[in-house]
Parts: sequence; C-alpha cells; structure tokens
Amino acid sequence: MPQQEYRVVIYQMMTRLFGNNVLNNTPWGTIEENGVGKFSDITQIALKILKEQGYTHIWYTGIIEHALLTDYTRYGIELDDADIVKGRAGSPYAIKDYYDVNPDLANHVPDRIAEFEQLIHRSHKAGLNVVIDFIPNHVARNYYSDAKPTDALDFGTNDQTDRFEANNNFYYLPQTSFIVPKDYQLSENHSFPTKNGFFKESPAKASGNNIFVHNPAINDWFETIKLNYGIDFQNEATKHFDPIPDTWIKMRDILLYWANKGVDGFRCDMAEMVPVEFWDWVIGEVKKKYPNQLFIAEIYNPNVYREYIFSGGFDYLYDKVELYDTLKHIIQGKATTDELTTIWQKQEGIGSHMLRFLENHDEQRIASPHFAGNARKGIPMMAATAFMHNGPIMMYFGQDVGEPAHGNSGFSNDNGRTTIFDYWGVPEHIKWMSDGAFNGKQLSTDQKQLQTQYQEILLACHQYKALRIGGFYDLHFFNRNEQYQGYSNQVYTFLRHSDDQSILIAINFSDKEETSKIKIPPDAWDKLNINSDRVIVGTTILSKSSTLTYGGDSELVLTLPALNYVIVPIKKYQNENN
Repeated sequence: MPQQEYRVVIYQMMTRLFGNNVLNNTPWGTIEENGVGKFSDITQIALKILKEQGYTHIWYTGIIEHALLTDYTRYGIELDDADIVKGRAGSPYAIKDYYDVNPDLANHVPDRIAEFEQLIHRSHKAGLNVVIDFIPNHVARNYYSDAKPTDALDFGTNDQTDRFEANNNFYYLPQTSFIVPKDYQLSENHSFPTKNGFFKESPAKASGNNIFVHNPAINDWFETIKLNYGIDFQNEATKHFDPIPDTWIKMRDILLYWANKGVDGFRCDMAEMVPVEFWDWVIGEVKKKYPNQLFIAEIYNPNVYREYIFSGGFDYLYDKVELYDTLKHIIQGKATTDELTTIWQKQEGIGSHMLRFLENHDEQRIASPHFAGNARKGIPMMAATAFMHNGPIMMYFGQDVGEPAHGNSGFSNDNGRTTIFDYWGVPEHIKWMSDGAFNGKQLSTDQKQLQTQYQEILLACHQYKALRIGGFYDLHFFNRNEQYQGYSNQVYTFLRHSDDQSILIAINFSDKEETSKIKIPPDAWDKLNINSDRVIVGTTILSKSSTLTYGGDSELVLTLPALNYVIVPIKKYQNENN
C-alpha cells in the first residue's frame, strides 16, 4: 500500500517461542524437554493471516546469534559458558555473533542463514515488512564471530586493554578479573558441562548496563559487556568522535549486512545508552543506500525524545513511560482518564513518531495478576493506544488471546512476563496456532471475541483516514475543565478529523456500562466544519447504527459498554426534502 493508505502496525514475535507446540514447561528445561519454535513454523499461512489481521510489519525477536546452553559442537559451534548465560535458551540481547543467526531456529543448523533468508522472502510475499533487533550497546561476554566477512575484524581485536582509547571496542578494568555473581552459582536445576562458578576474563570488562566493576550483581547485565563509542565515562564522559571511532564503523557494516539480506527495519535496543551523534551518523549512512529503512528506538527518557528524533534521525521511539505507564495506572485504578490529556500535551509535535504498545517481551502480560488480571481490560487501553495519534502501534504475540504468562520458567520467576531466557511453551497462543492451521479453533468463545475486538481496532487504523493522517481534538479536557455534570473520569472522548472525515471516539475504562453526557465546544465544530444547528448521524463499530441529536448547547449522550469503546463517524445532516 502507499504510505498514506495505512498505519504502521507491528506484530512482535518471540521467534523461538512462536511455533513451539510443546507444553511440558519444565523449569530450566532443555530444548529436548520444552521444545523450540523454528523459522519453518512461521508458514505462509501464518503470515497471510497476520496480514489479514491488520499487521504491516513483523518484528522477529531473537534472530541474531546469542549465547545459549544447547550443544551445537557437532556443527563447529563452541559450548557457551553457563556462568555468563541467563537461563538455558539465553538472552536474545547477549549477542555472540552479529553476522549469524540463532541455531535453535533452524531445521538444519548449517543452513540457518538460508532458512532465515527464506523467512524474509515468505514475509515479503505476504506483504509484510521484516524488522529485527539491533543491539548496539553491548555484546555477550564470550563474543566471537565465525561468520563475519573475511575483511572484518572481531570486536576487541586491536584494543589497548590497559587504558581508555577512543578506538577500543570495550571498556577495561585494568588489574582486575571478572567474578561471576555469587547468586548465579551451580544448582541442581542448572547443571551444564561449563557451569563451575567461574569465567576467565582478565582484565575484566565493564558490564552492559554501564557497571564499571569487575564483580557485577545478578540483576546487572553481567552476561554482557559494554561497547565503547568514544565516550570516556571515567573522565567526565568526554567525547572522542573525531575521527570516527572503530565501533561506529563496525556497527554500520553490521546494519548494512542485514539490510542487504532484505531486512526492512531495526528495533534498536537501549538506543539512549548509545550517543545520539552515532545515530545521526549511522542512520544517515544506512539510508544513503536503503532510504526506506526503518529505525525504532527503545528509549525511556522523555527529556531526550526530541533529540533522538530530530538530531538522531529515528523514525519512531518507544512510548513506554508516558502513554503505556499512564494506561496501566488507569486500568489498575491508580489514576483516572484525566492523566491522558497530559500525555498528548507533552507529545505535541512528536506524537506521530511514538511507537505505542501494551505488551512486549520486557513487559507484563495484561492478563497476568501483575498487570490487569483480566485480558478484556486490554481493549479500552488498546483503543487509546491506537486511536489517539497517527503513529505506529504494536502487539505482542499471544496478547490478542489473553496469554497470562503463568509459571516459573527458570531464570525468570513467575512475574507476569513470558520468558525470554528459557525454552518454553505459550499455552494460549498454541491454541490459536491449532497445529499449524492458525485458525484459532482451540480458543474459547471469550478468546475468539477478544481476538476479533483487537482485529477491529487494528483494521480501523487503516480504514479511517482520520486515524491515519488526521488531527486530534481532546473533548475530555474541555468537559473535565468545565466540570460538566454527567461526564465521567472513567471515560475518555476525543475527535479525530481529516479534510473530508470526522469521527468521535469514546472509550470506557470502567468495568461497568457508562452513560456519558458530552459537550462539544464551538471551536471543535469549526474544525469539523459542522454548524451547531445540524444533526449528527453515526454508525459505530459496536452497534449497527445510532443517531445522536443535540440542542444549542451541543450535548451528546452516549451509552458505552463496559471496558469498550465506540467510534461515531460525524457528518452533516442531509435533509431528504432538499
């Protein structure tokens, strides 16, 4: 589709979990016990259905080769050291070879790159763009590339390990040796030939979360080492960017390698931990050759949002600490819809650059007791996520069928998140897969209804021009400011409008039906080019039709179902006698 005819809608897939049909779910289970999904499980049928559900991009999470605890020595892959691997399947963000893919995902390990290329081809054939992770801030402690181009050097090859140098790839702690966190020692459930409580690294290197000590804690990113982009953190964070540091060049070449294979975009892990000057340079370098390449920043500091968009060159940024956190607090009863007005005000001028979501691999599942405890509560949150702005939206696999992420998988305790560290089956998602038919026959009636409602939201983002490129007018702000009786702080209403389309959206965050009286101020009617002596006629997604009349004070009355929304198209009254 041409760009103006669709919204970017991303389906995040934890690739090794997506196609896994095994439900043993043994804590710390091996690949033989708990199974693993393969590239080949992501079939043309699955991709076709995802496209029909409204997705435009698939973010294949966990593609690039990372440290793990499955024995592939028969294929010439050395065993990883279990003392610096979290869980058995390992963190997808502890990369050990930027030029290779995870052997777990291949049917025939020697052909793993070719199998990923075939997945790219299937995705494109289905009309879907391919996004993968780019992890620029850190690598696995045992990083070594055996798949790099012949003219490429590994990270750290020419480093000066006794001091800071701008061209060093790593940060070193001279006269120290790395110490494995004491809480990550040998246990009955975590046995492996290389697990002995020791990892040889001397001098020790700084850990990925900017921890400049030789003995990081278990909650640090101890399995990774920080990459050096020319910033001397131990000397007032002085910058050394001229000439271009070696790490910048290595990372550019890695991005170009994957773009050349047909990858359409990169979700850039912990982008704000890497200097914005690097992003300005590298995004420009990549887009010289691939101008349509998409760059998404994982970022959590609102104070630097504009800098990473307008100076760094990112297309989209995570909207986690503003909209996501606010919606979570509303549905948990810790805040009211009044807080939503503050969000769009903060994001004026950058709203279309924000990527919005309710679940991803780092966050708790909506259905888990740690979040909402009820999958239905995702619907009003998703309506706000999708309808308030023009920017991209994202869903995590299993979200649309209410996956609650029960169970202790191993390294991750039962905290409401689907594990990224261990081999595991995702039971509610498996019901939707239906043995490869992807028709949801095994889902309950409630799950099918939930999935349908999510799909309606996604498709509405494409169908309504006002939701693709339109303006926004906050009716909630006006009604609450005027302290208008009959308008609830559990409801959020707003207008979306383009040159030839206007719609009113009302969202009910309450678990009870709400009748809401809404006033629309005169300047809102001016924006819609509708005079106050007209009649509004609307057909909603949730009911066949509704006619809303109003008097001189522009009072509308809407009955809103519990935990749901209505979309009311607005048009001028047409007198049949004229």
